[in-house]
Parts: sequence; structure tokens; C-alpha cells
Amino acid sequence: MTITRRELLVQLMGGMAASAAVTPPNAVTSKAMSKMAGSVGIPRPIHLDRNENAYGASEKAIAAIRESASEANRYPEPLGALREALASQHAVDAEQIVVGCGSSEVLRMAATAFLSQGKKLILASPTFELIRQYAQARKATVVEVRLRKNYSHDLNAILEVARKGSGLVYLCNPNNPTGTLTERKELETFLGNLPPTFHAVIDEAYHHYAGGSGAYTSFIDRPVGNPRVIVVRTFSKAYGLAGVRVGYAVTSAETAKKVGADRLPFGLNRTGVMAAIAALGDPQYIDECTRRNADDRQEFFNQVNARMLRALDSHTNFVCLNVMRPAVQILEHYRKYNFLLAPLIPEMPTYLRISLGKPEEMHEFWRVWDVLGSHHMSM
Repeated sequence: MTITRRELLVQLMGGMAASAAVTPPNAVTSKAMSKMAGSVGIPRPIHLDRNENAYGASEKAIAAIRESASEANRYPEPLGALREALASQHAVDAEQIVVGCGSSEVLRMAATAFLSQGKKLILASPTFELIRQYAQARKATVVEVRLRKNYSHDLNAILEVARKGSGLVYLCNPNNPTGTLTERKELETFLGNLPPTFHAVIDEAYHHYAGGSGAYTSFIDRPVGNPRVIVVRTFSKAYGLAGVRVGYAVTSAETAKKVGADRLPFGLNRTGVMAAIAALGDPQYIDECTRRNADDRQEFFNQVNARMLRALDSHTNFVCLNVMRPAVQILEHYRKYNFLLAPLIPEMPTYLRISLGKPEEMHEFWRVWDVLGSHHMSM
């Protein structure tokens, strides 16, 4: 399903009016809610919109950031140290590593390398949208393929589109904004059948949060030996370094050379490089963050069940929640209480993606939810 900007604006205005009319007897004012939140030490606004690690970066990474500040007057050193650290982490050659200013730049470089007018970008709907913008800037044709009913990638439909032409396939796994998985076995079969005129980007931004599923194995940890597969990772999620912008890809040396050709000079800052290297050296912190995330995610589902709501099974640090009414109403309701939530998902008009915050932040999230009053039961 697609909607025009005009239709979305009409829906938004209608939702604003509807949410303004919701005033149950037990409602509290926005001012009162802010006061309550402040009393328990929660900063405002509460960010549940960008899938950041609510617990921040490791102390080792923070110490590296502080240390790098003394050399802020210097341009970054060559990126060899970071590439070597990543190569050691993943047991690959440094020539197979492409680093960038967040995974955002890595995706841009991949689009520049393999997309142009007359070529195709094939991606799911809905999925992470950024690479679409890069494709459009390159004047490539963008082809959307709806997710299956279980919210996994429809790989057979993608192959049908890829039978003609050339370009790039983008697969976010686990997928954003749904948080759902496409099974490893299916992906392997798909890659074996992908025409040689296409490269495949597998975005593993949420890799660390998906490790508990038997259906998931990283294509870095267990590569398939296909030189056209580009696996993208980021330090912005589990590592808690979204603010310093470091991302990377692992691929064949030949493909890495093509992708890295359009890297922005000095795109990575000294602080980000040092923080990323330090973060790689603190695996215990990642283990702790993923454990906390699993606990927070389970508690979120406990609250979902207690309110007889529904949510998609998540393998990430966010949950795609069925709010059982037009999502625009809920989005506006939370804005009144100074919460920042993710944008609407046009293909899923009753769903919102909720990033997992700290327990006290999620307690406030559900308190604000309960202000809404009753809803249609889903069970």
C-alpha cells in the first residue's frame, strides 16, 4: 500500500483532531506528566524513535572519546587501524573491510558503485528507507516487494524482479521497522539463485540482538563465499555509538575496492575511530547490553499481553506494536506527553515502531498509554 503526501497530510490532520478529543476521566495533563517524569530522573523528551542503545556506550569507548579530544585539532589518521581491528574481529583480510561515516555512508557507497540510470534497486516494503534515497539520486529504478504475511522477505518475488536487468538487492535482516527475521536457509538459497548482474546488500544493523534465534546466523560469521554479497554493520545500535558515526561492510576484496572508491575523505572522525576500536575490545559490555535488551523486550511483551494488544515478534531492540487504531492518533497522543516515536509506517497504518528504552522510560510509556483508555480487543 502506498499513499501520497497529500493523503498522508489529510490522515495526519484527522488523527490530530481525533487524538485531541480523547480525554478519559483518569487523564493527566502533559505538564503533570513531565513533572512526574522529572521526579524519577527521566530527561525530557523521551526518545523511543531511533533504535539507539538506551544504556549508552561502554566505559572503554567513552574513555577513548575523552582521550581523543586532546587531538581534536588534528585530522584523522588513515583508517588502517580500524580496518585491522575489524578484520581481526571477523577473521577476514583487511582488504575485505569498507568503513564509513555510519552504515549510512556505506549504503551510499554501495549505491554509487552499483546503481545508475537503467539499473534497479530491489527492496522490501516496508524496510529501512535510506538506500532508496541514494538510488533515486543515482536515477536508478526502485522496485518494492511487499513482505510476506509473516513479515519476512518475499525472496521468490524478489528473484522474479531480478531476472531481468542489473543492480542491487537490499535485505535488512532483522528487518526495520518490523523487527522480523528471514531465515538463514532461505537467504542462502536466494543468494545461490541471484543473477550475476546483481549484488546483494545484507544489512545486519541489529545483529547482536538476533543471536537468540536458531533461524539467524550472520553472513559475516558464516560467509557463503559469494563475492557479490555485501554485509553491512554499524556501531550505532548495540555498541551505543550512534553519535560518533561509524559503520562498515565486509565483502570480497574486489567488491570492497569498488564500494570504497567513493568514500568521503576524512568522513570518519578521530573520535569515532578510537571509540569503535575500544568498543570492539569490550565484548563483555555487548553481552550485557544484549542481555538487558532481551529482558526489556520480554517486559514490553508482558505489558502488551496485559493490555490485550498485539505486536510482531521482535529480534531487535525495538518492537512493532499494533496500536489497534490509526497509528497517527497514538503518535500525536505521545507527542503531547513529550515522547518522540518513530514516523508512521504507510504500509502498516495501525502499527508503530517503539524503540526500547530503560525500564523507567518504558514504565512512563505504558503510563501514557493507559491515559488513552479502552480500545478494541485483539484477542
